[in-house]
Amino acid sequence: VVSCFSVQGLVLCPTRELADQVGKELRRLARCIDNIKILTLCGGVPIGPQFGSLEHGAHIVVGTPGRILDHLQRGSLDLKALRMLVLDEADRMLDMGFQEDLAAIIAAAPSNRQTLLFSATYPESIAAMSATVQHQPVTVKVESVHDGQQIQQCFYVVDREKRLAAVARMLGHYRPESTLIFCNTKKECREVADALTERGFSALAIHGDLEQRERDQVLARFANKSASVLVATDVAARGIDIKELTAVINYELTRDPQVHIHRIGRTGRAGEQGLALSLVTAADNRRVAAIEDYLGETVPRAELDTLAMPTTASLEAPMVTLCIDGGRKNKVRPGDILGALTGEAGIAASEVGKINVFDFHTYVAIRRASANLALARLSANKIKGRFFEIRSFSSKFLRRTEGVGRV
Repeated sequence: VVSCFSVQGLVLCPTRELADQVGKELRRLARCIDNIKILTLCGGVPIGPQFGSLEHGAHIVVGTPGRILDHLQRGSLDLKALRMLVLDEADRMLDMGFQEDLAAIIAAAPSNRQTLLFSATYPESIAAMSATVQHQPVTVKVESVHDGQQIQQCFYVVDREKRLAAVARMLGHYRPESTLIFCNTKKECREVADALTERGFSALAIHGDLEQRERDQVLARFANKSASVLVATDVAARGIDIKELTAVINYELTRDPQVHIHRIGRTGRAGEQGLALSLVTAADNRRVAAIEDYLGETVPRAELDTLAMPTTASLEAPMVTLCIDGGRKNKVRPGDILGALTGEAGIAASEVGKINVFDFHTYVAIRRASANLALARLSANKIKGRFFEIRSFSSKFLRRTEGVGRV
């Protein structure tokens, strides 16, 4: 009910990335309805501004369980008018240990509501939750968005201590334009990304220890092709939607065959061919057997020596990201950035890639050959009538003060 500025819909997501994605999609869908307010409430960002947003009212709230429960306990969020509760990626929220938080949130919601569960897998824990929070539920199964026949899958047998070298050799041999590497721990994510960077690859890591701005930066750089490799945990990868992902590499096999399928299903979409490469050690026999049993087929195995040693330099991302310290709160729009680049800066529009505008900063991708020129000229000219601090992620800050005309 639009005239009632009470929370009528609540969507719970396991990660900030997925909550942001869901909120963005809901706003897009609600554009044809006047005065619909959709609010995103997640941890990892200051809670103060969220109090003010809640005081102004919202029809739909999207958030992570911890922050939603925090607002409920503080009295800043009221669910008395709630008509629909959605648990997105419910299986992952249970895996992450949100059972108690979810139970407390559900207890605060009216019983005469509609409850929707979305889950990539359907383990016993989800069936038990459904029996608890739903009444005579209807089950809807959606076919996979990818065709398994489009994915070339292979297990590479390696010694555990040689996995880093193996990943570098895979990337050098196959030379995928974009690769998502899955690790089972945050520590491994950092180690793999750092090791690949030292070897000359454009690699970034995303995991639960990153602050929100860092996560925004990492995802923007990978999506706009200024980084060719993203190393992630399963939890951090939830909600990441990268189109045209060339390859998936499993640095370590997961214990759950369904998670393995979910991992490799991120490539080979929309009729495109995809690569799914997994490192297998002597200790992985049970995991391999479980995956093959689930697939109903034998996955080809190969020795690393069968991959030709790369004869060219390591992968270099085609784009470079510039960061502008101005965003929506400064009334900056994508058109302003494009206009500044193609106008006084003299950069061809074909050299400009994706532009992501956030509240207080903006990321713009530039073809590598034009990046230094774009950085210098954009820094020397005003955007929306003022100078902004601008940097490349491969250079130091270029500091700019109002009225200064050169770097």
